[in-house]
Amino acid sequence: MGNFYSAARDPIFYAHHANVDRMWSIWKTFGGSRQDFPDNDWLNSSFIFYDENAQAVRVRVRDCLDTTQLGYTYQNVHLPWINARPTLRSNTSRVTSVSSSTPQVAHAMKSTSKASIMKFPLPLDKVMRTLVARPKKSRSKNEKDCEEEVLVIEIEVQKDEKYVKFDVYINDEDDGYPKNTQMKAEYAGSYVNVPHRHAHDDDENNNNAPKMTTTLRLGLTSMIEELGADDDDDVTICLVPRSWMDNVIIKNVKIEFDHA
Repeated sequence: MGNFYSAARDPIFYAHHANVDRMWSIWKTFGGSRQDFPDNDWLNSSFIFYDENAQAVRVRVRDCLDTTQLGYTYQNVHLPWINARPTLRSNTSRVTSVSSSTPQVAHAMKSTSKASIMKFPLPLDKVMRTLVARPKKSRSKNEKDCEEEVLVIEIEVQKDEKYVKFDVYINDEDDGYPKNTQMKAEYAGSYVNVPHRHAHDDDENNNNAPKMTTTLRLGLTSMIEELGADDDDDVTICLVPRSWMDNVIIKNVKIEFDHA
């Protein structure tokens, strides 16, 4: 599953993607601004498959969004996690390094207890804590239903065989980020780049490997409510390396609002 060229050969691949589709279908039933992406470039993206008669057919993304049109629906089962909410971290616990079951684990350097506004771009070679201004605050429920507050992290990463991962925390001034805090309210999400090196890539030392620019986008609206930060002018964003990060540059960190 860790390499794109071979992922579909893993027996768990189909079950994993089927459950992702199921979770997306459930998420859309929660109301508000939740819906399929309306971008036409995405909706019109297409893939070639072979049908049961070994004939090549083109399938567009927009043709696969309504499962009833595909001839199936998901079983209606009890979902005990719907009303579950993570708890706030305890400020009494101080841990100075991170641990993970993933390969090439990095030990985070202890950072300052207070965040400041950082000037990007910067290498992500230790725990990074920065203040990010919120363009809007104290929004009404209707405004929140119409617009999602989104954290946008612009990333430059070297395209090579290394595993890359960092976690994102909101309004957390603790100096330690053990892996199990990912289930706490301050944990917003993670960026992961899996190895996908091929024989046609650069020299085996990979010194001249091409760089990729990408963006991590994380919804903040519900998190801001749970953290009691609706009226705050800014939020503290903490980026915590979970692997060796000598090939990762954070180009910018900002907050935007996405229309429904």
